[in-house]
Amino acid sequence: MAKDNKITFYDLALSTGATISPFVWATKYALAHKGFELDVVPGGFTGIMERTGGKTERLPAIVDDGKWVLDSWGIVEYLDETYPDRPALIPHPGVATLTRALDAWFWGAAVGPWMRCYCADYRDLSVPEDHEYVTHSRENMLGMKLEDMQAGREDRLPGISASLEPLRAALRESKWLGGDEPNYADFRILGGFLFTASVAKTPPLAEDDPLRDWLDRCFDLYGGLGRHPGLFTLFGLKQREGDPDLFVKTPWGGQANRNTGPQSTRAETEAITRS
Repeated sequence: MAKDNKITFYDLALSTGATISPFVWATKYALAHKGFELDVVPGGFTGIMERTGGKTERLPAIVDDGKWVLDSWGIVEYLDETYPDRPALIPHPGVATLTRALDAWFWGAAVGPWMRCYCADYRDLSVPEDHEYVTHSRENMLGMKLEDMQAGREDRLPGISASLEPLRAALRESKWLGGDEPNYADFRILGGFLFTASVAKTPPLAEDDPLRDWLDRCFDLYGGLGRHPGLFTLFGLKQREGDPDLFVKTPWGGQANRNTGPQSTRAETEAITRS
């Protein structure tokens, strides 16, 4: 069990000191949700094997009173199994299933596309000894030079923002993805936004994006865990002529409004049946 309520946490950070990995961010929130203090082992991509004594080449990783636990999902499962008396991260098996589905959608819709929009900034912001690794590995992953992949992002960012409407719809009727209280669903999706904030020299979301309320509340959790000074703002994207709407200004339809009788559906019915 955690000695003095502390768990050793292996961070993965940029030259700004901000955590870079969405998985490491989600784990940091998971540990805070459980009420633990972190004994942080800092570092970038270079030397992970050395820092962890050969235990892993990927992060996140934690050590709980001598016990190593790897992988973001493995850590969450371990924390809930080992500390059931503390606030649950996955309060029901269905939460895990739905979180995995939501996470897969979010990666395809936003995290992957954002990574391609900020890949050269990502390399430039990493610690100097990581530049070669980030360049080589990400160019292999993306199939082209980082500068070429990042070019033209101003044309892609509006469409990525528009694609987040399912997340906005979910948070219109619920304070958290976890319902009345945040849980690992919130932290898992938040990790992708915080990854983006660590490299987003150009903001990816509009100043008045409806997601801002949820994001600001997430950033403020656990003593302002998401307010690291090395993060860039996510808000400030401007819609240009010809861009898609950055978000739906006036949601309507069955996903936005409940049917409480003819009066509640009349405007929509008239709109879709107009001659």
